[in-house]
Amino acid sequence: MHRSPHRYSYGICCAVLLPLVSGCNGEIYLRDGVTDGDTFYLAEQALTNDDPVLQSWVSYSLTLSACKLAIGGANPARASSFDCELTARGHLLDTWQEQGAFAADEYLDTLTNVRNDGWLAEYVANYFAREAWQIPADLNLNGFEQYRQAALPRHQPATRIVGSWNYARNVRQP
Repeated sequence: MHRSPHRYSYGICCAVLLPLVSGCNGEIYLRDGVTDGDTFYLAEQALTNDDPVLQSWVSYSLTLSACKLAIGGANPARASSFDCELTARGHLLDTWQEQGAFAADEYLDTLTNVRNDGWLAEYVANYFAREAWQIPADLNLNGFEQYRQAALPRHQPATRIVGSWNYARNVRQP
């Protein structure tokens, strides 16, 4: 599905490409769980739906994609770092705090509690770490494990992406 391009105020070249949680066409593909590309495209719902949960994940998606572009490399979609993920989760929660006053979301509420309890960095390292990440040595991972067992016994981490990476040259104009 191709739609007209849009630019998002964060300075990232974003275009409407796919509805949220839809199937991908032949131009978007996953390899090793990552959609390849040099440009981040935002789903149309992100631009038109004011739902606080969705807008919180838009903030996460844009922050993470901007960080990946800053890391650079031949394929920004594959760039990843602890700092990027931690910063993006922080923006996710900041947006949730600003917009979610009258909404409920179990994951976002739980993650807010994790941050309020002072464990967000350890949470990111525990649930999302990748082999290439440089994890800060001063994290209290043993303390977090005790906290996790007590406060998050059946917790399932979540990432709800509301955008997709593709190569700008592949996006057709309507």
